[in-house]
Amino acid sequence: MRFRLTPRETSFYDMFAASADNIVTGSKLLMELLGADTPARAEIAERMRAAEHAGDDATHAIFHQLNSSFITPFDREDIYTLASSLDDIMDFMEEAVDLVVLYNVEELPKGVEQQIEVLARAAELTAEAMPNLRTMDNLTEYWIEVNRLENQADQIHRKLLAHLFNGKYDAIEVLKLKQIVDVLEEAADAFEHVANTVETIAVKES
Repeated sequence: MRFRLTPRETSFYDMFAASADNIVTGSKLLMELLGADTPARAEIAERMRAAEHAGDDATHAIFHQLNSSFITPFDREDIYTLASSLDDIMDFMEEAVDLVVLYNVEELPKGVEQQIEVLARAAELTAEAMPNLRTMDNLTEYWIEVNRLENQADQIHRKLLAHLFNGKYDAIEVLKLKQIVDVLEEAADAFEHVANTVETIAVKES
């Protein structure tokens, strides 16, 4: 890591960790959604909205700190990108839950549980990785594994699309379910964006 003579604002590390912990909360709510009946799904959606608002607050706090800090722990554009990408994950997960409730989906197609399991694992890895930004240690395995998970998510998504278009569902139901699985895929992509940003930061700081 590069030697610095100037002090750095260290609260960013805690804020990134808090944002990632909130994403773990969101991923657990997605897992709850799988086995929930219709009334329970509405309650889960309310909790997910609260988690998404907490994520927005965490992101705004990072931006505020960024705008008021003279010295930052790493490049400002990377701080902005990392905060925005973490926020995107939460937004996509909340959108998926909201769509399930709004569309009154009775049964999610087989394979969605695999999508959500991948997201839950990526959330855990991301939460474990954020505190390591302080030292830039033990991050390589994190971004390699998240990229592997994103590739796995791509494969699951393609199989889901094939299943949706196999003639079992009517056209309207296909449109509803496709939008949900597409949003879950976007969440997986957002996890990869976070991992790629962390890799960029680590390379710059090495």
